[in-house]
Amino acid sequence: MPLRATLARVDADLAAGRVPVARQRLRGLVSSFPNDLMLRRRLAEVYRLYGEPAEAGRWMYLEQDRDADETTAFAARYHTAPQRMRALAWQGSESLARTTFAREQLASVRAECSDAMGRPVDWDAVPSAAQADSRRNAFADFLAGAGCLIAVLAFLAIWVNGLVALFD
Repeated sequence: MPLRATLARVDADLAAGRVPVARQRLRGLVSSFPNDLMLRRRLAEVYRLYGEPAEAGRWMYLEQDRDADETTAFAARYHTAPQRMRALAWQGSESLARTTFAREQLASVRAECSDAMGRPVDWDAVPSAAQADSRRNAFADFLAGAGCLIAVLAFLAIWVNGLVALFD
């Protein structure tokens, strides 16, 4: 369905009080046109009707006239840069953004994510949750491996001790 026809249906859904249907249509449009700031703004307006400031902040994050409380709620829900980068669901380069403010916001989030990952990242290869957590989990994985090794060595020591005692 063309963009204009879908937006007309969104307006009709909102007028009829079918907010969940309108939200779903807008989510589909934003998924199809991730770089359209107008669609993101419309989706934020629907989330305001739901009383969801974090989601409203998510979809208004690239707008200069965004609400500070919504932006704070968004940052609280998506507290790491990789999470924010995935949540923004942008595709392509920052240069595709129509406003300077949006380009700066996107570049800032990408730079934070690159710092957190320890390598350059871009919008077409946003790190997955597992990749983002892997740096933090490396030490925990090492400790778990060391603990398993100690447990196996202790078991073998007890087993050898029992075997020796059996033949004495």
